[in-house]
Amino acid sequence: MLKDDLNEILRQNFPYKNFVHSQEKIITAIYKNKNVLGLMPTGAGKSLCYQFPAKISENLILVISPLIALMQDQTEKAKQLGIKATFVNSSLSSEERVRRYSQLAEKKYQLLFVTPERFRKAEFIQALKKNKVELLVVDEAHCISQWGHDFRPDYSQIASFSRMIGSPKVLALTATATLETQKDILEKLEIKNDHELIWAGMERENLSLHCEEAYENEDKVKLLLEYLKPNEGSQIVYFLLIETLQFFSKILQKHNIQHKVYHGDLKGDQRKQNLKFFQKNENVLMLATPAFGLGIDKPNIRQVFHVQLPGSIESYFQEIGRAGRDGKPANTYLFFSENDLPISMEFIKWAYPEKAFLRAFFELLKNNLLAFQQQGFDFLREKLSFKNKRDFRVEASYQILSRWGCVESLSDINDLPADKIIIREPNEEDFVLENQQELFKYQNKKLLEMYQLAQNQTKCRMGQIYKYFGGEEIICGRCDNCIERKG
Repeated sequence: MLKDDLNEILRQNFPYKNFVHSQEKIITAIYKNKNVLGLMPTGAGKSLCYQFPAKISENLILVISPLIALMQDQTEKAKQLGIKATFVNSSLSSEERVRRYSQLAEKKYQLLFVTPERFRKAEFIQALKKNKVELLVVDEAHCISQWGHDFRPDYSQIASFSRMIGSPKVLALTATATLETQKDILEKLEIKNDHELIWAGMERENLSLHCEEAYENEDKVKLLLEYLKPNEGSQIVYFLLIETLQFFSKILQKHNIQHKVYHGDLKGDQRKQNLKFFQKNENVLMLATPAFGLGIDKPNIRQVFHVQLPGSIESYFQEIGRAGRDGKPANTYLFFSENDLPISMEFIKWAYPEKAFLRAFFELLKNNLLAFQQQGFDFLREKLSFKNKRDFRVEASYQILSRWGCVESLSDINDLPADKIIIREPNEEDFVLENQQELFKYQNKKLLEMYQLAQNQTKCRMGQIYKYFGGEEIICGRCDNCIERKG
């Protein structure tokens, strides 16, 4: 427990005059020795909630995050505040990882960012145990819940990781968690009575939400061309299908509208180059699939478009939340139709393969490990007699088996002998604990909720989202429905 005033400590150690949003509540709870689940909207300054204890504590603050793309930036910002910070993830060379392990063992760091997969490495655990971890921060905490929109394999193991390092106090942070997901986060992290749930509110007062029904791609093109503002900040247009993205890209080229693209069919170097261009330049139009944007903290994104219906309100809110992080007004547009539903339902079906498919996939993988290591998922896709590149059941199956501890993490397979990829066979308990068919039904329900949000022409858009995440329904005054009501 700190004896000094938190605001005075803030002014002495950071270039800020006051706390914002729920920062002070969260930091106060930490110093009352409480576990905390903090729900903070994008852009609410969650970084300070772990930078503050890192700066003034004698012990290590450990941040678990899935966002490799953001770790270096977070580390640099912490260093600028005078915090001894670093990150360890798969982007580092083996030599650099060894160097950082050595410095970690020598207690050279105050703040450390890692992915949860790092806990599989004995040398990392050995170096980490030389430190006392004061606070375990679980960033993007919704990734721990199978009911969340971005379930990550190794997040389900964080409670056992915590016990491994002496069960420090936990700060779990997320911007998108329903009441059901909040409950699941607390259960999976084994946080029981000794905790505080701090709700910072999720309303983004500078965002204007608009939804328009448009049945054909040609109609959506007309709307996009009408609303684009090429020289007023950066813009993102999201697509579910790469072929739809490419269709729009050709039309924009015909109109001489400069833009970049980001999707899975691009070579890795080209994706990195386009991402870097987007981050470094002011007025960039990016056409992208949903994978784009994770870990991007670009302040001047003025508009975000969705050309096809997102799979859930969580995904939608996370993606539109990338607009207006500088606090200035920003617009979001969703162009949707009933025709989008079969596409989204197909994606959900592939994300949750049936039990028979999972077993067949495991047997095929087990008998072709070297070929898989050399040729990747396309080899397995072809062996299972389907060549539709949109069908990603093989990728989903591998991630599910990784989550169950049956195979090594995808990020590690190229560093292992092929015969070490398999850990164990899936058993009946695995299928009972994580029933893919139940998850399939649940995600279809999420999709329907998203469609209902888009289709509703009377209720405040932000108010519906706010209520969905457990807050009180509000009237934002800025969305299309609120503007229509005023008119």
